[in-house]
Amino acid sequence: MTGLLEVEKLTIAFPGATPVKDLSFRVAPGETLALVGESGSGKSLTALSLLRLLPEDARMTAGRLRFQDRDLAGLSPREFRGLRGREIGIVFQEPMTSLNPVLTIGEQVAEVLRCHEKLSAKVAKRRAIELLARVRVPDPHIRYDEFPHRLSGGLRQRVGIAIAIACSPRLLIADEPTTALDVSIQAQVMELLDSLRGESGMALLLITHDLGVVAEWADRVVVLYAGRKVEEAASAKLFAAPAHPYTRGLLSASPRLRADRHYTLGRLEEIPGSITSAANEPGCGFYPRCRLARPACRTEPPNTSRVGDDHLAACPVTTALSAGGLIGVPAG
Repeated sequence: MTGLLEVEKLTIAFPGATPVKDLSFRVAPGETLALVGESGSGKSLTALSLLRLLPEDARMTAGRLRFQDRDLAGLSPREFRGLRGREIGIVFQEPMTSLNPVLTIGEQVAEVLRCHEKLSAKVAKRRAIELLARVRVPDPHIRYDEFPHRLSGGLRQRVGIAIAIACSPRLLIADEPTTALDVSIQAQVMELLDSLRGESGMALLLITHDLGVVAEWADRVVVLYAGRKVEEAASAKLFAAPAHPYTRGLLSASPRLRADRHYTLGRLEEIPGSITSAANEPGCGFYPRCRLARPACRTEPPNTSRVGDDHLAACPVTTALSAGGLIGVPAG
């Protein structure tokens, strides 16, 4: 698969902690790839690292970090500023706090256009209003002059999307775009992102813990556990036949989405314990919570193995079971 974005062995370290370690994935042109995992799994840090927005005390290394055949690690700060916002856009996690409270909505959208496309104030304003209309903000001429506190969470998220797509990026990173929004607004936001992807051909890197969103909108899924990739597969395949115990646990702890898009009822199964810093452990970080764990899982790093066509899992136990035909039933 040709990658628009290619990430190999990405490691993010802070003094005394390594929250992301040896993470590899690709995003193909026009596809939606979801990074999935519990809070603390390293999803948002990964997104921020791609745009050099990590805290000052973070140290990032990667064996390969390429975007459209350019080495991101080799770009100067000035070159990266030209890339960030123009070719890679990001929708930040919190719609209630991600906008500048002292600038109007229109100023914040127009600022991106004036910075990257060197437009005049008049042209930038016209384009900003067009963008607000494109992301379905009602009365964009009026909203242009309003401040963020006048808008609901859903409208603020739409403004954030307008800012992120202002320069028609090839890749859009959406970090928990439906967090803190009610269910009907969540669906509208995801429909908007998907329609924008279809219209422009951009790729979407979706950061989320919402498996319902993943099942509905993602082409492929990468599952993270405490900073490490534990499974990767096409979305339909992952939901039909999860291979890693952690993925199976996540699905068992979530309402089941049937083919008719209605959720089944019944008792959900919890994953025992809480997330640990697997990136600092010699073996499998999921070992303390895993029902299939063997003694060797504590000390032996799990190698990523193929359990099917374009389906990878970092668990020797499930890899062995898959070879024997014992993996392949839906979780729960």
